[in-house]
Amino acid sequence: MDLSLPMGPPQGVVALLAIQRLAELRVANRNTRRLLDQGGQEVGRAHYPLFIVLHSAWLAALFLLIPADAPIVWPLVALLIPLQLMRYWVIRTLGPYWTTRIITLPRAPLVQGGPFRFLRHPNYCVVVAEIAAVPLAFGAWRLALVFSLANALLLAHRIRVEESALASRRGVVPQT
Repeated sequence: MDLSLPMGPPQGVVALLAIQRLAELRVANRNTRRLLDQGGQEVGRAHYPLFIVLHSAWLAALFLLIPADAPIVWPLVALLIPLQLMRYWVIRTLGPYWTTRIITLPRAPLVQGGPFRFLRHPNYCVVVAEIAAVPLAFGAWRLALVFSLANALLLAHRIRVEESALASRRGVVPQT
């Protein structure tokens, strides 16, 4: 029985995404600590671990379940480049306010520049596209479907929590 891990283009893409995520988490954690030290409040803490599980499971499933010799759909692989550029545009636009958690700092202005001029939640759009595109790039439509549905359920909840937390800063009274 061969217990070696498969290594091919799918696993290479996943490895790069995992390294990227770890680097982003370092930045996010640093920003989170600083925002909390400035009086920021975290909301939605209970659902945050579910995102860690979802994204970790997604990466693990991609790495372990997609054959190393899976056919490559190059346009979908190429789509990852503008998606990553969009992600970094979001991170750069939010600057010290970018985290992977929902931290609200009441005195901080709402960021309305960069991609936020066009979309209310641009990073979530990137993640939605990425969760579908990566497995589809290697013919794993079932993984794309399962993780896209799970992500949609979590994001629907998270967006409600985030919108409620930001409502007073937008001049909107949250509905109860």
